Amino acid sequence: MTVALMWEARAVDGRGEELLAWARAQELPRVPLRRETFRAPQDRVLVITWWDAGLDAELPELPEPDAELASRAVHRWRFESVGPD
Repeated sequence: MTVALMWEARAVDGRGEELLAWARAQELPRVPLRRETFRAPQDRVLVITWWDAGLDAELPELPEPDAELASRAVHRWRFESVGPD
């Protein structure tokens, strides 16, 4: 089974590039099958990691950034792949 972990944070106004650099620099204790980083308007950063694991597996996740960098708590979701359409 493939599980995708999504991590999304919003930077303090004007600090989107810093948050992006911070997220990209975070190393996980295990290497996922795939990892991709995105940015969006309003200084948001999204990181998706793919794992060969069950939906409820204990997997490493990116931490919370410092409060001076993020404007709110990180949003996290897990999705189970149902295959290509």
